[in-house]
Amino acid sequence: MKAWSWDRYGPPDVLVLKDVDEPAIAGDEVLVRVRAASVNPYDWRHVQADPKLIRLSIGLRRPKPGLIPGADLAGVIERVGDEVTGLRVGDEVFGEVELGAFAETVAVPQGRLAVKPAGLTFEQAASVSMAAHTALQGLRDVAKISAGQRVLVNGASGGVGTFAVQLARTFGAEVTGVCSTRNLELVRSLGADDAVDYTREDFTEREGRYDVLMDIVGDRPPARLRRPLTRRGTLVIVGGIASGRGRLLGPAAQVLRGALASPFVSQHVGTVHWKPNSTDLRFLADLMEKGEIAPVIDRTYPFAEIPEALRYLERGHARGKVAITV
Repeated sequence: MKAWSWDRYGPPDVLVLKDVDEPAIAGDEVLVRVRAASVNPYDWRHVQADPKLIRLSIGLRRPKPGLIPGADLAGVIERVGDEVTGLRVGDEVFGEVELGAFAETVAVPQGRLAVKPAGLTFEQAASVSMAAHTALQGLRDVAKISAGQRVLVNGASGGVGTFAVQLARTFGAEVTGVCSTRNLELVRSLGADDAVDYTREDFTEREGRYDVLMDIVGDRPPARLRRPLTRRGTLVIVGGIASGRGRLLGPAAQVLRGALASPFVSQHVGTVHWKPNSTDLRFLADLMEKGEIAPVIDRTYPFAEIPEALRYLERGHARGKVAITV
């Protein structure tokens, strides 16, 4: 099969399309014929080892042999392990792996997959897992969002942000999205009650207005991000392209600053440690089938142009997700 791999850290140009063996599957895994994937900051951070902390898990000097990047995917099950229940050969599924999605086939634990909603294309389904999991778990599990709360999403037009705006609305919140001038109408169309143009207004000067602030951009210190929160509000730190580029800890530095401050302030400062799981995927699939949320796709690239897709995403101006057709 064809798969993208890399044997040294660097920009997307270090990726090479190779012929590799089809992966074996464990008892609790299925083999998925990948029909579509999508790219995330997670992917180019692994390719570049940015932050350097990533090297501890995938190789200190260079990537371990045989690694294939990519997390989000959608496709068709070709084989199932002996311990798999609820999924069968021929099912159209979507979900996420730690690594390996930028390939024609991939072995996926059944607990990271769900059946694809019939109304979604493979490209749409492949654009859901990492971004929507992050948004859902940040709002529901970290912020404990409830109806009537006022929620601000910084980075509302990106992959996580477009899902966060929609999900906050489904939970009954009043939503404000922060984005650039060209994305104001997009963010409003997703259900935001208000959209703030960060080129014209500093949202951190809005004191005490919001119960929840989800920060996806990572370009301001937590102390400043807490300003627009109510006294008992919650700051949810996600981190993103702007978080700690080129540094040892990367986005983890922002997380650490928030954790250190949390015991000494009245507001709650929490971090999203997304946990891909089939239960949340089924929850998201149900919302998509009802038309309450939908993935936003900026561009779609063919499988042969994954390096270019990563370059585009890394520039930081994608509206929603960038999908890959395999």
